[in-house]
Amino acid sequence: MQSAARTLAQRLAAVAAAALLAACGTAPVGPDYAVPADAAIHRPGAARPFAQAQAGLYAAAPLPDRWWRLYDDARLDGLVTRALERNTDLRQAVANLERVRAVEEEAAGARRPQATVSGGPSYGHVSGLSLLQPGYEPPNAFHYSASAGVSYQLDLFGQLRRASEAAAAGTEAAQAALDLARVTVAAGTARAYADVCSAGLKLQSARRSLEIQREALGVTERLQQAGRAGVIDTSRAEAQLRQLGAALPPLEAERQAALYRLATLTGALPQDVPADVAGCSTPPRVAATIPVGDGAALLRRRPDVRQAERSLAEATARIGVATADLYPKVQLGLSTGSVGPATGFGRGDTFSWSLGPLISWTIPNTGVAQARIAQAEAGTRAALAKFDGTVLTALRETETALSAYARELDRHAELQAARDASATVAGQARALYRNGRTGYLDALDAERGLAASEAALAASDAQLAADQIALFLALGGGWEAAGPQ
Repeated sequence: MQSAARTLAQRLAAVAAAALLAACGTAPVGPDYAVPADAAIHRPGAARPFAQAQAGLYAAAPLPDRWWRLYDDARLDGLVTRALERNTDLRQAVANLERVRAVEEEAAGARRPQATVSGGPSYGHVSGLSLLQPGYEPPNAFHYSASAGVSYQLDLFGQLRRASEAAAAGTEAAQAALDLARVTVAAGTARAYADVCSAGLKLQSARRSLEIQREALGVTERLQQAGRAGVIDTSRAEAQLRQLGAALPPLEAERQAALYRLATLTGALPQDVPADVAGCSTPPRVAATIPVGDGAALLRRRPDVRQAERSLAEATARIGVATADLYPKVQLGLSTGSVGPATGFGRGDTFSWSLGPLISWTIPNTGVAQARIAQAEAGTRAALAKFDGTVLTALRETETALSAYARELDRHAELQAARDASATVAGQARALYRNGRTGYLDALDAERGLAASEAALAASDAQLAADQIALFLALGGGWEAAGPQ
């Protein structure tokens, strides 16, 4: 028995030695991966500073990992942290990454020797005919069978290596997809919070306008009773009051929808949004210069660019996997077994073994393999086009976001000046009214003009908050330091 075990060990060592020799064989077929020289990411302009990054508004400093802390808002920081811990989209992305890692491990396992063991006892007898004794019925007895085998595919043309390369690139692409989900969740949470606060600010402005118009209606009704105003004036004032009142429900619905969206992003039930968030009426905004870096830093940072590049690497490796089907596959196997009556267990005459290669090769019809190669090559061209498109989209989105934010700042400055002028007019009208030099309706008209200017400014504040978060989303930060520190 010990001699048989020693012999088996020697044969297993021979298989392992053959596997090592195979590992040092020819280079794998198919192209070795490298980012193509004509890819969009290699264009000189892609790495330059952004065209819309005007001095004084934007800085060339790198974007911080946790960009939302630039707002210096404890509520926002807590919401984003909670979202990165509990968001359901992130949980899906994490599970997908775990699945892809298991696929990579499966591909790696195919490059290692495979061992099988089987065996078991039985009771009965074989047929007399199998013993070449017609009419003879062998006696019943206990028997056993046991076998063990080792097989190893010689990766002579690198098919398994290319499959491992593809699986590793797929894992890296899944990791980039998880990072992209983190970016999206962080920006989405900040945007939902900003929408809640913006809706609160617009509600404040709308209620102020409503109160002014309600006061104007009261004055008009008193003038009508005194015979100094007609019914048409009162009806016009009442219609305007109703119109302003109709603007409140959509704003309340807008705020509630943003609260529900915020709850979903943070993994909470709709009714579980913190009460202090619902009362927010000051949209978050970074007042300081915003760090944006340059094109090179952007393309290194954006996870969707990295995901597209890793998908291109995976598709390139698949060409080698398909090309290897044109060549023979050699599998080296060793098997040993023992079969016999239970009383003869361990006897030398119960053992058997075999060692040899199994060669499979589909020739001369290689049409299927050639078709798979063509599919893989087309898939690689598509992956390259997607990679180029992702790079161009990243640059376009960033330039667009930079321009939109800068132009909204210009608009906000004009609206601020208009609001200040309206405030001056309203103040003068109030002073004239107190001195009896103008009518009350004139003063109310000035107040209405001020309220309209404040409403426009509030809408611009909301747009600035949205544009700023869209810029941070385009810059692609927020995944580097996910989770609590």
